[in-house]
Amino acid sequence: MLPHVLIRKKELAPYAEIIDPAKIEHIVNLAKPLQGMRILEINSTSSGGGVAELLSSVVPLMNSLGVATDWQFVQRSRRFFEITKRFHNALQGMDTEISTTDMDTYLEHNRQFAEALEGDYDFIIVNDPQPAAMRHFAGAGGATWIWRCHIDTSNPNPAVWSFLQPYIQDYDAAIFTLPSFVPPRLKLKRVEFIPPAIDPLSPKNWPLPQGLCDQVMGNFGIDNDRPLMTQVARFDPWKDPAGVIAVYRTVKKKIPGIQLGLIGSMANDDPEGWRVYTKIAKEAVGDDDLFMFTNLDGVGHLEVNAFQRSSEVIVQKSLKEGFGLAVSEALWKNIAVVGGNTGGIPLQMVNGVGGFLVDTTEECADRVLYLLNHRDEAREMALRGHERTRDHFLITRYVAETLSLLRSMAETRPGRPAAAKPRRKALSA
Repeated sequence: MLPHVLIRKKELAPYAEIIDPAKIEHIVNLAKPLQGMRILEINSTSSGGGVAELLSSVVPLMNSLGVATDWQFVQRSRRFFEITKRFHNALQGMDTEISTTDMDTYLEHNRQFAEALEGDYDFIIVNDPQPAAMRHFAGAGGATWIWRCHIDTSNPNPAVWSFLQPYIQDYDAAIFTLPSFVPPRLKLKRVEFIPPAIDPLSPKNWPLPQGLCDQVMGNFGIDNDRPLMTQVARFDPWKDPAGVIAVYRTVKKKIPGIQLGLIGSMANDDPEGWRVYTKIAKEAVGDDDLFMFTNLDGVGHLEVNAFQRSSEVIVQKSLKEGFGLAVSEALWKNIAVVGGNTGGIPLQMVNGVGGFLVDTTEECADRVLYLLNHRDEAREMALRGHERTRDHFLITRYVAETLSLLRSMAETRPGRPAAAKPRRKALSA
């Protein structure tokens, strides 16, 4: 049996203080025809990373609406997650090689996941590549299967995509963040686009008094009398932490008092994180103004909240980005952002609305300096970004669009494609 995530209680009504109450009523009405149905969300970890964070709000909200929703995850060996992290990188365009043994290991684990699947569900939503082949081994049963891709697969490694494509095409539908993320030659009857969103009522986004923020910062050694720039992201090469340090050092030449916080979460499904962390930590040696913290240092959602609220500028210098929840989190807190002009970041902000989009390290440093030297203008940009986040990137919108898709699929019940046979040739970039 796959491990279940314990679902906490979360009601929709309090969101009426943040968004138009008519939107709350709309969500309630969307849910009514689905009451009595059973939904299952499957992903690779119960904590750490944006997918788990998203599900931790979506699943209890669905249940509060009378749509019975479970959440299970595929907790497996380090070797399996080493392989799937290479899949993850390859689907975002990285050159890599996957051996026959790697493919066999991936498929065998997915076969075991399918065998461990229990319960009768009307919809099964499988998140990202790690458990993507489950549908092939489980068969459709009485469920409608949906693959939810949270990463930028617009230009995947051709060999790796050729291996995974038949398993993805077993699904009844797929959800991507943006139309541009759909990988080449994907043949599905239904493809939908639902960007992720933040939960304004989660501990990471609660309003915090300045005194509490100052206390938290002091506990972690931050000088509250000097400016702080922060990046909140996994320790992942696509997040470019080395580039953020280069930006910080450029800025420090002009503003010697600047401090840098690199805040990340170590997730069970990302063994690469420690390797990146260890490499980047060497850059921090001897620099008392460069701070690196993870959830293992006691940085939970409330502490991330305090870091973001205490920052003069938030940086999200991604080289590839499925969405980047930290952008909307910062804008919700009225903090200006300098973000990489890639993936889901430009969806959340445009130049002058929330901050600046950049393509290079030099441009990033220049824009950070601009915001630090034009505090009033930065504040106005952030306020505009806050309103954009309220209109488009709150969890209530995500729930509404998910319910709308499920309703539509419940009504139409599209035919299911025939299962593809596993491919077993060695792959190389």
